[in-house]
Amino acid sequence: MTMPRPFDRSLLAQALLGLLLVALAFALHGVQTAPPPAPPSCARLALAGVLLLVWLGCSAIPFAAQRRRRPPPALTVDGDDLLVVHASQTGFAEQLARQTAAALQAAGVGLRLVSLGDMTAAALQGRRALFIVSTTGEGDAPDAAWRFVRRAMAQAATLDTLRYGVLALGDRSYARFCAFGHQLEHWLRLSGAQPLFDLVEVDKGDAAALRHWQHHLRSLGGHAEMADWRAPAYQRAELLERRCLNPRGFGAPAFHLRLKPPAGAGWRAGDLVEIGPCNDDATLERWLCAAGIDANAMVGTGAQRQAVGVALRDRLLPAIEEARGVVHEAELTAWLARLPPLPHREYSIASLPQDGVLELVVRQVRDAAGRLGLGSGWLTAHAPVGAALALRVRVNRNFHLDDHGQPLLLIGNGTGIAGLRAHLKARVAAGQHRNWLLFGERSAQHDFFFGDEIAAWQRAAMIEHVDLAFSRDQAERVYVQQRLAARRERLAAWLADGAHVLVCGSLEGMAPAVDAVLREVLGASAYDAFVESGRYRRDVY
Repeated sequence: MTMPRPFDRSLLAQALLGLLLVALAFALHGVQTAPPPAPPSCARLALAGVLLLVWLGCSAIPFAAQRRRRPPPALTVDGDDLLVVHASQTGFAEQLARQTAAALQAAGVGLRLVSLGDMTAAALQGRRALFIVSTTGEGDAPDAAWRFVRRAMAQAATLDTLRYGVLALGDRSYARFCAFGHQLEHWLRLSGAQPLFDLVEVDKGDAAALRHWQHHLRSLGGHAEMADWRAPAYQRAELLERRCLNPRGFGAPAFHLRLKPPAGAGWRAGDLVEIGPCNDDATLERWLCAAGIDANAMVGTGAQRQAVGVALRDRLLPAIEEARGVVHEAELTAWLARLPPLPHREYSIASLPQDGVLELVVRQVRDAAGRLGLGSGWLTAHAPVGAALALRVRVNRNFHLDDHGQPLLLIGNGTGIAGLRAHLKARVAAGQHRNWLLFGERSAQHDFFFGDEIAAWQRAAMIEHVDLAFSRDQAERVYVQQRLAARRERLAAWLADGAHVLVCGSLEGMAPAVDAVLREVLGASAYDAFVESGRYRRDVY
C-alpha cells in the first residue's frame, strides 16, 4: 500500500498571499473613489502594520519551503564510526534504527545515525554500516530514500571496503516481500561490499526476527549484554546429557548437549533455538552480598511471591550502586520489576525431530578476565543435568534448503558442524547421497567433531567427498577455504550441475574467504545469479 504524500504548505501560503492581494486591490479602489481621507488614527496605523507583517510572512513561506526542498549537503563521515542508516515510510524503520543505535552506544560502540536519503555512495566506502529499511507500495523504496536510489543505486559503486548488515522490513501478504531490502543488498553486493551477516527479514514486526537482529548486534558490540527489545515466550526443555567433544583439544572446550524438546516443538534442518540463560549461583551470591540484599527476602504478590535470590536468576544485574539501600519488600518488588530479563542466546540445532532429542554444539567463551560467557557458561557449566532450560525453537528460513535431490556442498568449521549435521541427517534420511563436506578445526585427533558418524556415512556412500582442514596438524596452517580453493575444478563441476552451498561457522576468516573462492570460480555475473537463485545459504557468527 502506497502512503499519501505530505501536504505542501507552500501552496497554502501562496493561496493566502493571493487572497491578501485581492483584498488590497479592493481597498486601493476604495481609496481612489473616496473623498480625501482624514489623517489616519493610531488604530488604523497599527492595523496597517499588522497587515504588512502578515503579507511579508506569507511571502516568505514559499521561499522557505523551496529552501527545505533543496537537497542537503553530501554527508561526510569522520573517524571509524559505524553508520546506522534508516529508510522509513511510516516511522517504524527509523524507530528500530534508533533502538539499534541506542543498544550499540550503550555497549560502547561509536556510531552515526543517518537517513538513507542523506547518504552518498562515497560516504559508505571504508566503513561498517547497518541498514534498516522498509518496503512500501508494491515493492518500492520509501519516499525518503528515493534520492539515494536515483543517484547512488542507478549503477554499481566501488564499495569493496564496506562491511554491512541489512534489516529488511515487510509484509508477507504482499507478493514482493521485503523487496527494497533485497534490492539494496543486491546493489551492495554488486558494488563489492562484504556482508557482516546475512540479510534479516522481518514480517510485520515479528519479535523473533528482531531478536535475531539483536543477536548480530551483540557481536558488533563485543558481545556486550543487550536486553531483548521484546522477551521471547519460552518453553521448558530438560537437559538430558552434556559431553565435552574435545577434552584434550587445542581450542576452548566444545560440548555436545542433548535436550528433551518441549511438548509439540517442531523444526527442520537449519532452524535455531533461543536459550534464556540464568546467572550462576556464585555470581549471584557475590552480587547480593556486595549489594547488601538478603537472598531470602521475599518479593512479589500472590502466586508471584518468591525469594529475591530466585527472582534475580534470569535478570540483568545492575551496578551495585543502584541496588544498595533497597531493602524493604515494596521497594525490592518495584525495583525488580524494572530489571530487564537476561538476553537470549542463539544456537544451531544439530538434530532432527525424528531423533527424539534436540541437540546442540556449544563452545565455551570467556572474557578478558577469564569469566565464562553468559550463554555458553550456563549451558556448558552451570545448568545441572536434569534442569529445565528456558528455550524457544525459532524458524531460520535463510538456512533452509529447498531439497529436490540436487548436489549439496556443506562447508563449515568449529561448532558450525551443528547446522551442517542436521542437513546431512536430513539428506541421509531421504537417501540423497550427492553430498560433499568440507570441515575445519584444529586437530584431527582431538577436534574432529562427530568424526565417527561422518566416517560411517562416507562408508555407506551417503557422502561422496569429505575434505578436512586441521590447522595444527602440520607446520603450515591449513584452513577450509584453502581446501576449497584446491578443489576448484570439482567445485566448478558441482556448481554447473546445480549444487547448493551451505556455509556454517566463523564470520571472521572462514566465511568471507569461502565467499571469495566462490566469486573467483564463478565470475562476477554468475556469482550474482547464483546468490539470487537461493542456492547459497549461510549461517555465520
